[in-house]
Amino acid sequence: MDKLLETFKAYSAGRLPDQFGYIMSVFYDDNSTYTKYELVSFGNVKDIYQNEDGLVFQAEGRKLYVLVEPAGFPNSHIEPAHRSDAHKIPYRTKELIQYTTNRRDRVYIGEEPVITYSSFTVLKPVGQNVSYVFFPEDNVRETILEFFRISMWKQARVPQSDARKLLTPIGEVFDKLRITGGGFH
Repeated sequence: MDKLLETFKAYSAGRLPDQFGYIMSVFYDDNSTYTKYELVSFGNVKDIYQNEDGLVFQAEGRKLYVLVEPAGFPNSHIEPAHRSDAHKIPYRTKELIQYTTNRRDRVYIGEEPVITYSSFTVLKPVGQNVSYVFFPEDNVRETILEFFRISMWKQARVPQSDARKLLTPIGEVFDKLRITGGGFH
């Protein structure tokens, strides 16, 4: 079985998990290394359908956000919750774990997952953005953390040593949104 598939191809092929799983969407800025990660765990799926914005899941979900902000980002003084849609995550600065890399970039990790009780939408990737579904296997945690490490290092240009260190706080928040066959725990 595959560990991950592109989300919209999996939907078209009828291969999305119908009970529980994880979806990682990565949004890249066209002009910098500003990168926004949205990882959603979902369970108790009632329906999945496509609209013009993306895939709508009528399901419970928990979202983990990670934001890589390059040094010198012109809007760093604006709370992440109040930035433009392309740069926004639903947290104020005081609700984030903050890490400064050796290159002076900042990485923000939401301290607590954002909970959705009835539905959520996975946006259709545009341009260089991507979205992957991770299948709930025994080693899904390690697979997702390795995806974070490689993507932060290679696409968001976080130094490799910092990307490794960031797996600890990301893993701690990930554990708060883990799912099992019976749903969330």
